[in-house]
Amino acid sequence: MWALTTLLILVSSSGHAAPLEKPTLSLHPPWTTIFKGERVTLRCDGYHPLLLELRPISTLWYLGHLLLPSHKKSIEVQTPGVYRCQTRGAPVSDPIHLSVSNDWLILQVPYAAVFEGESLIMRCRGWYDKVVYKLHYYRDGQAVRYFHSSANYTVPQARTSDSGRYQCSGTMRIPVESAPMFSSKVAVTVQELFPAPVLRVTGRVEARGAAPGGVVVRCETRLHPHKPDTPLQFVFYKYSRVVRRFDWGAEYTVPEAEVEELESHWCEAATTSRSVRKRSPWLQLPGRGSPLDLAFTTAPVPQAVALAPSNKPLSFRKPLVARSVPSVSSISNTTASGLLFPIGSAPTAGPPACAPPTALEPSAAAALQPSVDLLLREMRLLKGLLSRVVLEFKEPQALPGTPETPTNHLAVSQGSPKTTTVES
Repeated sequence: MWALTTLLILVSSSGHAAPLEKPTLSLHPPWTTIFKGERVTLRCDGYHPLLLELRPISTLWYLGHLLLPSHKKSIEVQTPGVYRCQTRGAPVSDPIHLSVSNDWLILQVPYAAVFEGESLIMRCRGWYDKVVYKLHYYRDGQAVRYFHSSANYTVPQARTSDSGRYQCSGTMRIPVESAPMFSSKVAVTVQELFPAPVLRVTGRVEARGAAPGGVVVRCETRLHPHKPDTPLQFVFYKYSRVVRRFDWGAEYTVPEAEVEELESHWCEAATTSRSVRKRSPWLQLPGRGSPLDLAFTTAPVPQAVALAPSNKPLSFRKPLVARSVPSVSSISNTTASGLLFPIGSAPTAGPPACAPPTALEPSAAAALQPSVDLLLREMRLLKGLLSRVVLEFKEPQALPGTPETPTNHLAVSQGSPKTTTVES
């Protein structure tokens, strides 16, 4: 028998078939770890076309790569693994990983992704829901919370720093109080809702009549693909002063009088509840020669500077001022060694590193020649004097013409290095 099938297709205003969004897979109760023998419910929510056939198929279920026989919107499962679902004509849903434990103690965490500003709830559960005493929660091996008996660990406004590997420990009365027992570690990741914004210059507003001109800046960021409808508000600052309070607009016009201080501006993006607030770095301007720089005809564009340390606003920033070194009016024409140099040609601290030495000019070389000859003669005289002193110590009588002193003599002992005085 032929089946008569009527399929409803969504058609966009342009006449093309609109792509269907992937369905949403949910878990009830919302914990990814259960005890052996327990059952949980999976629900697939998405677009279900109108079908008229002998055996209508609206939902497909997958356990890993295995196709399950059920085609209902909800199914009950107790087998561990990765579950996905799919509706007719739509992509496959995001997965849910279900774990089954046979331990005395398990740590249950949410199956869905947790974003910044949302509540993070964890549950340390005992076998057959027995009360857990002396309950500790740990993150990356460090204790973060203690309860006297069973209680959930809640972070009201989660941050990305709350991500980590969590674990719990406690005792149970079975029938007497047991030794401390530990659950398996579970990885928890807090997703970033939006990155820190960046303040950029988008254009210039020319002054027209009484309307003042200025420069338009925009506070740019992007929401996570799973949270595209989250409303954000923006605030703009100049140094630490608010120039426009929180508003829905992401653009702000800097007045013409403040264009020279564009680099003193920054912005902040936040959710409406202010549970997540992130600030931008200081405004960075493009270098000279860019299209935006050519538009600045009335005010010079300051050079870009480095971001402030620790990403905090500064209360005051002063531009660098070039300082010139005063020239030396006169220098000495002599050095410590007694060499004479003509004025204006005194030696400097030396050539730059890796630079070859420069040859002296002929006039400077001619001026240095008499000083070099004099130095060589003095060195020869000094050498002769030192040779004469050494020879006198070795052989006092070998030096001819050495006058004897009638008052005393210097006698050198053969067996002792000491010098003694002998009176005549």
